[in-house]
Amino acid sequence: MDQYEKIEKIGEGTYGTVYKAKHKTSKEIVALKRVRLDDEDEGVPSSALREICLLKELKHRNVVRLYDVLHSEHRLTMVFEYCDQDLKKYFDSCKGNVDAKTVQSFMHQLLLGLDFCHANNVLHRDLKPQNLLINKNGELKLADFGLARAFGLPIHCFSAEVVTLWYRPPDVLMDAKVYDTSIDMWSAGCIFAEMANGGVPLLPGYDVDDELKRIFKLLGTPTLTTWPEMKQLPSYKEFPAYPPVSLVNVCPTLNEQGRKLLQQLLVCNPKYRLRANKALVHAYFVDVQSR
Repeated sequence: MDQYEKIEKIGEGTYGTVYKAKHKTSKEIVALKRVRLDDEDEGVPSSALREICLLKELKHRNVVRLYDVLHSEHRLTMVFEYCDQDLKKYFDSCKGNVDAKTVQSFMHQLLLGLDFCHANNVLHRDLKPQNLLINKNGELKLADFGLARAFGLPIHCFSAEVVTLWYRPPDVLMDAKVYDTSIDMWSAGCIFAEMANGGVPLLPGYDVDDELKRIFKLLGTPTLTTWPEMKQLPSYKEFPAYPPVSLVNVCPTLNEQGRKLLQQLLVCNPKYRLRANKALVHAYFVDVQSR
C-alpha cells in the first residue's frame, strides 16, 4: 500500500470504500477498493472473492480492469483502473439532456461488454447506472462484479435475490431460480430507456408487486399463451390484463430503430429476450459499425 498515495474518497462500494489514488512511481491514477476484514468474519467476503476471480479472467476494454490485489491481516485492497464517473453521475452532470449519439455509443459499449462476459460464461446480475463507469475518453465499462456468477451447462439454480429492483426482470421478480444471460439483457433494456430519457428511471417500483405492476402496465400483462412457463414460477399470481403502451410515448427521443431494439430487450418471457450478440448487429447501430 505504500506504493500508493490516496487523493480522495470517491464512494462506498458493495463491501468497502473506494479511493482515488496515485502510484508514487508511475504517477498513474487508480481506484482503490478497500475491504475491511473483521475478526468475526470468516476471511474475505465471498462477493470480493467472486469479483477478484472473475475480473482476473475478464480482459476487455468495456470491462473495468483489475490491476492488482493487496492483502494484509485486516484489509484487502483491489487496485482498479480509474474512471472519472459512473453513468448515474454522468446523467446528473447532463441535467437530463443526453444527446442521441451518446446514448447510442454508451448502449453499444454496454452490449460489447455484456457480449464478452456472456461469451465467457459470466452473468453480471447487478447492472444499473451506478455500476457502469465512464472514463474521460467516453469509454463505458462494466464494474462491480460482486454479484456476478460464472455459469455452465447444465445451468444450476441461482439466487433470485439479485439485481437492484428497478432493473430486475419479471421472471426473477417471480423468484425464478433458473435463468441465463437474459437477466442482464432486461437490465440493459431498462438502462437504455433511462439513458434515452436523460437519466429518468423507467420502472422505479417501491416493492416487488409494484415493480411487476409497472412492467405489465408498460408492456402489457403476459398471458399463458405468450409465456406458458410463467405459471410454474414460485411467486406467480394473476395480474389484471393491462394493455401495452406505445414506446413512442415512453421514449420520445429514441428513433424508430432504437424503439425496436428496446422492444426486443424488454420482453417478459426470457426465452424471447434479445441476446447481446444479436443486439450488437441490430439496425440501430448501423452507423456505429460503419465508423
